Amino acid sequence: MRCPYCQSEDTQVKDSRPAEDGAAIRRRRVCPVCGGRFTTFERVQLRDLVVIKKSGRKVPFDRDKLLRSMETAVRKRNVDPELLERAVSGIQRQLESSGEIEINSGDIGRLVMDALKSIDDVAYVRFASVYRNFREAKDFHDVLGELRGDEDEE
Repeated sequence: MRCPYCQSEDTQVKDSRPAEDGAAIRRRRVCPVCGGRFTTFERVQLRDLVVIKKSGRKVPFDRDKLLRSMETAVRKRNVDPELLERAVSGIQRQLESSGEIEINSGDIGRLVMDALKSIDDVAYVRFASVYRNFREAKDFHDVLGELRGDEDEE
């Protein structure tokens, strides 16, 4: 594994342990050249997924991009990062087990919305505002109404 600090290809694993309920292995690494420490995750990848964007362009599925978008939604909220990791792993497993290799970006967005709704209401609204391309305050009001509707059902 290449060191992200000095680009040396000779890094050493100092600690390994299961993560994400056994779906991944977390490895702590150290670079003997610069002394930098970093963490890597090893996961099973069932198949290479392709995301079909709204424009029709096809790009490889990027788990890290999915995680970053969810992290943006929960920024400055008291959300455990491990909860996001598990949500992203769950979404990725759903996509891989669907049997489809090409997935519409809208389908991924809906899965993220579902996950965020169960994690944090504010993050859900933030993500929805970008995903649904809110243009006016009424759009926020509608989503808040959806959230209240879910609470009424419980």
